[in-house]
Amino acid sequence: MHTRKSNISTALAAALIISLFASCSMFRLRESAGVPQKSTKNVVNGYQRDLHYDFQSEDELGDLLMVPDTALSYDTVSTVESIHFRDSLLSYSNEMLNDDERAMILVEASPAMRALDSLVNMRFFNDDHFITDRDKLNVYHWSVNDVPIYPDSVIERRIALLNRHSPFELTYNKTVGNFIDLYANRKRDLSARLLGLAEIYFPMFEEILDSYNLPLELKYLAVVESALIPNAGSHAGAKGLWQFMYNTGKVYGLQVTSLVDDRYDPYKSTVAAAEHLRDLYAIYHDWSLVLAAYNSGAGNVNKAIRRSGGVKNYWAIWPYLPRETRGYVPAFIAVNYLMNFAPEHNLFPVDPGILYNGIDTVMVNRTLSFDQISEYLNMPIDDIQFLNPSFKLGIIPANSLNLYALRLPREVVGEFVSNEKDIYNYKSTKGLAHEQMLKQIEKAKQRQVHVVRSGENLSTIASRYRCSVSNLRSWNNLRGNTIHPGQKLVVHSGTDSQSASSSAVPAAKETTAKAESKTYHVVKNGENLGLIAKKYKCSTNDLRKWNNLKSNTIYPRQKLLVSQPVADNSNSRSKTSDANSDYIIYTVKQGDTLWDIAKQYDGVTVDQIKRLNNITNTRSLRPGQKIKVVVKG
Repeated sequence: MHTRKSNISTALAAALIISLFASCSMFRLRESAGVPQKSTKNVVNGYQRDLHYDFQSEDELGDLLMVPDTALSYDTVSTVESIHFRDSLLSYSNEMLNDDERAMILVEASPAMRALDSLVNMRFFNDDHFITDRDKLNVYHWSVNDVPIYPDSVIERRIALLNRHSPFELTYNKTVGNFIDLYANRKRDLSARLLGLAEIYFPMFEEILDSYNLPLELKYLAVVESALIPNAGSHAGAKGLWQFMYNTGKVYGLQVTSLVDDRYDPYKSTVAAAEHLRDLYAIYHDWSLVLAAYNSGAGNVNKAIRRSGGVKNYWAIWPYLPRETRGYVPAFIAVNYLMNFAPEHNLFPVDPGILYNGIDTVMVNRTLSFDQISEYLNMPIDDIQFLNPSFKLGIIPANSLNLYALRLPREVVGEFVSNEKDIYNYKSTKGLAHEQMLKQIEKAKQRQVHVVRSGENLSTIASRYRCSVSNLRSWNNLRGNTIHPGQKLVVHSGTDSQSASSSAVPAAKETTAKAESKTYHVVKNGENLGLIAKKYKCSTNDLRKWNNLKSNTIYPRQKLLVSQPVADNSNSRSKTSDANSDYIIYTVKQGDTLWDIAKQYDGVTVDQIKRLNNITNTRSLRPGQKIKVVVKG
C-alpha cells in the first residue's frame, strides 16, 4: 500500500513538473495570444512576445526531467499528452517543414512561383537597357555573374535579426530555405525585376498601410500574390496586385463592369487589401493566421484550427491547411528576407523606367480612350495601360457625375491639363476607322436587291427607291438603261445622293416653311371644341375639318390646327399631290416609321396618319407605299 501511494505521488509530481515546463515549451518565438503570463518579455514596436525555451521532442523533455518510466501511468500519460498537444503539433509541423522533398513540392506548386514566372512576359520590361547603377549598390563588390551561396545558419541568423523588429513570426526551416533559393538563385533575374517594381508600388503601399496602422511588412504580401504585376490574374478568378476574388472585392467596394475592374486599380485595391487585413486581424490577433486566411479564406483557417484542437498558431495548424496555404507564409518570409538582403545575394533592381514619384494623377470628366491620349501626347500606349490597368478595354467611361483618375508620367501631365478639351475632341486613327466602319455598316443595312418585273424600267425603279437612274447604273455597273425581267439590281434606299437630296429634303423644308404660318392649340384639361372654336373665332366644323376629326371628342395635350391650312403645291417625288385628292401623299422609304413621317409635318400625329389610311398594324409599312399624311388647304 505504501509503495502504491509512493508511485501515485511520484506520478503526480512528474505531471506537475511537466506542466510547469510545458507552459514554456514552444518551438519558436510567437506572439502572446491569451492572458499575460509570468515569463521573460520582449517588446518590439508595440507588439508583446513571450520568450520560451525550445524542446525538440517529448524524449528530450523526458530526459531533462529524469522521470522514471514506472511513474507514468495511463492517466498520467493522458494528462501529459493533453498538456503537450500544441507542442506536439509544432514538433510534427517542424519535422515536415524541414523535409526536403515536401519543401520542394510546396515551392513548385506555389502561386508565388507562377506569379514570378509571369514577369517573363511583362512587356514593360522588354527593354532591358534600364539597369540601375551597380557601382553604387554593389557594396560587396560582386562581379556580374557571382551567385553567392550561404549556409543555413547564416540565413537563419539574418531572419532572426528581422524577427526582432517585426510583429510577424519570422522563422527559418527547409521550406523557407527553398523559397529563398527560388528567389535568390533559381529565378534571380526575375527577382531583380521584382526589386525594380517595388520602387513603383512600395511607397504607395507603405503610405496606405501606415494610415490603417498596419505593419509595413504587409507590402511583401503583394509580391507573393502577384509578383507586383498590376493586371495579374489567377486560374481561380483572382485579379490585380492583391488578387481579390470578385465577391471579396465587392465587399470592400471594388466595382467590376464591362469597361472597368477596380481590382486592377493599384490604389483602390491596396485600400481594400488594408481594410481586409485589418478585419482579419480583428478575428485572429495573429499575423501568420491573418496571412493564411487572406490566402485560403477564413473558413479554411477556422477548419484547421478546429482539427488541431483549437490551437491558434499557424505552425501548429500547418498540416491541416490547404497545400497552397502551407507554402504561403514560408514564401512571405522568403520575400521579406530577399527585400532586406538583396545586395548580399548580388541582386539589384532592374529600373522599370518610371518611379512612384514620377507618376501623377489627373481627373477625367468625359469619355476618353487610350488611343486619343497616346496619339495626342505622343506617348506609348503600353505605358498608359501599365499605369491604368483597371480600364479593361482602354476606354475611360467618365462623365461630369462620375469622374475617373488617370495616371500619367509627371512630365506629360502639364501638357494634358493645358490641352484637355482638345484631347477629348481629338479623333484618333482608330476612332476615325471606327466611324468609317459604322458608316459602312449603316450603308450595308440600306442595301437591297430588286428583281426587275415585266414593264419596269430604270426610271420607275429609281422613283420607287428614291434614287437616280445614274445611281442605279453605278451600283450595278450598267452601261446603258437596258434591263430585263428577272434581272437582279442592287439598290440603296434613302441614300444621300443628289437625287434624294433634291427631292426629299427641299420638299420637307418647303412644307415646313409653309406650315410656319399655321396656328396650333394644345388641348388643356376641361376644354372642348366649342370653347376652342370660340377662342379662335372659328366653328367646330372648321376644327373637325382642319384636323380630320370624325367627332367632337378631343383629349388633353392633343395638338389641334386652329387656322386655315396653307395649300402645298410641291412637285416633290416623295410628297406628291393627287389632282383628284384632298390629301398630301407621302411615299414610304426604307426604314420609315409613322413617327418619322409625322415629324416631317407640323401638327400631324401618328394617330391621324393611321386614321387617314386605316392602318391597324404599323409594321405593315413597305418601301414605295403611298400614304395620306395631311389634309390639303
